Amino acid sequence: MTGDPRFTGLFWAVWRRNLLVYRRIWAINFLPPLLEPLFYLLAFGLGFSGLVADVTWQGEKLGFTQFFAPALIAATAMWQAFMETSYNSFVRMFYQKTYDALLATPLSLEEIIVAEIVWGATRSVIAAVLMLGVVAGLGYAPSWQALAVVPVALLGGLAFGAMGMATTSVTASIDMFNIPIFLVITPMFLFSGTFFPVDALPAWAGKLAALMPLYHLAELTRAACLGRLTPASLGNAAVLAGFFLAFLPLSLAGMRRRLVR
Repeated sequence: MTGDPRFTGLFWAVWRRNLLVYRRIWAINFLPPLLEPLFYLLAFGLGFSGLVADVTWQGEKLGFTQFFAPALIAATAMWQAFMETSYNSFVRMFYQKTYDALLATPLSLEEIIVAEIVWGATRSVIAAVLMLGVVAGLGYAPSWQALAVVPVALLGGLAFGAMGMATTSVTASIDMFNIPIFLVITPMFLFSGTFFPVDALPAWAGKLAALMPLYHLAELTRAACLGRLTPASLGNAAVLAGFFLAFLPLSLAGMRRRLVR
């Protein structure tokens, strides 16, 4: 392979390869997005709904379960994309030597890495659609705007997929993924307006939470499910697009250093 960047439609061959592998164990892959929201809704909905009467979001009073149920879709999209392009991509690269085999074909490194990120975003969309069905079935996504969860999950998946791939490019061993998981992804999951409004945090913490991509993804999924999408929502989408555009070149540069010698 040469050192010149090249990108064509061949990247879909890599995406299709991942899809074929996914379909072999589709039942196992479908179960977590279906059962996870039920467990969370039962645990937090039944537990906290009796303790927290209302939650204020964008000046509107919401029931606690009504507030956090749509944000579970955002959190799942984050986990799906990041785990796919971190742990799973590392396994394909280091243990299965899939990348070495792909690089022996006419595929360029750019096509392989972009396909991996797009596949991670696809996993986010699949999980988001499954969770949306559960959330809507329970009455927490009453608006037709909830259909916007699909492109929102795709955009969020691209952002977190690029972040995961950038992490893979600098991770020496699979055990070291515990560091970004526990220092970055888990704090985002807990403090990005998923379970409670960021207004409940100290001012400095609220400003920090607003810089996290999951905050903007959760704001979008909540607004979509509740029918509150406005032109201001484009700002949240722009932040997610910015994270994708920032981490994509980092992913490509980092994986080139790692794979092309």
